[in-house]
Amino acid sequence: MSEAVRFGVSISPELIEQFDELLTRRGYTNRSEAIRDLIRKELVEQEEIEGKEMVGTLTIIYDHHVRELSEELIRFQHDHHMHVLSSLHIHLDHDNCLEIIVVRGAGPKIKHLADRILATKGVKHGRMVITSTGGDLPK
Repeated sequence: MSEAVRFGVSISPELIEQFDELLTRRGYTNRSEAIRDLIRKELVEQEEIEGKEMVGTLTIIYDHHVRELSEELIRFQHDHHMHVLSSLHIHLDHDNCLEIIVVRGAGPKIKHLADRILATKGVKHGRMVITSTGGDLPK
């Protein structure tokens, strides 16, 4: 492992106070780890913009009584099998299902897939979370 590089940062007292409060709420033990996480977050967003390979989860809630919706969601996943790695289906109650779809591919491509599913009639709500595959991120 390489040596850590130390550097100084000038921050207003008000901003560092708010940052320290955030660190406490999130359970960080020091500022350095929080700053490293902020940098990694920006690097992951840059990977997505550059179209690098990403992984993600699409979580959706839908009414399984909507005619042919379940079949349409399954057909869509099969049609995009090269990007859909897995899915988990959960029956929340008599009417509503939760589905978690794990995807992998170029950032813009998997975002487009997610948008298509989220726009499907009968999907009540959903959220896509994309992250790096980790290969290009430093420790």
